[in-house]
Amino acid sequence: MTLDNKPVYTGGCQCGAVRFRVEGKLGDGSICHCRMCQKAFGGFYAPLVSIREADLTWTRGEPKRFQSSNHVKRGFCAECGTPLTYEAPDGVALAIGAFDAPEEIEPVVQWGTEGKLPYVDDLWRLPGHDTMEDTESAGFLNTLVSYQHPDHDTDSWPPSQ
Repeated sequence: MTLDNKPVYTGGCQCGAVRFRVEGKLGDGSICHCRMCQKAFGGFYAPLVSIREADLTWTRGEPKRFQSSNHVKRGFCAECGTPLTYEAPDGVALAIGAFDAPEEIEPVVQWGTEGKLPYVDDLWRLPGHDTMEDTESAGFLNTLVSYQHPDHDTDSWPPSQ
């Protein structure tokens, strides 16, 4: 989406308690393999995109922050734990996976490669399956109802039940 020829991006946490809007050009997408990012994201690496000169607005709630070092704070949803920000003296980066359209933000560089887990480069070799292919061993998938916030803004959340 664009507004006055400026790109507009939206996103938020899994539960919908925190939502954001970014107006303007994003910086480069990256992934960081350092141990602090692994712990902060609970994953093999942290996919992030700098917002640099773009304007960030928290449209619902705001992240809780953890001071992970003497220079960096990390923002996350206090309700569901979704990682949202990396806040350093040179600016803010947002978690790519928290955007409503993460496929639009491609990482172009890797950082912290000294902490890269030895098997990460071979993940593409693992067999891949669609989620619903596992209904035989995980029967609950047939009746799964997602309570995750949708990948678009809503007037309120959660929906009335």
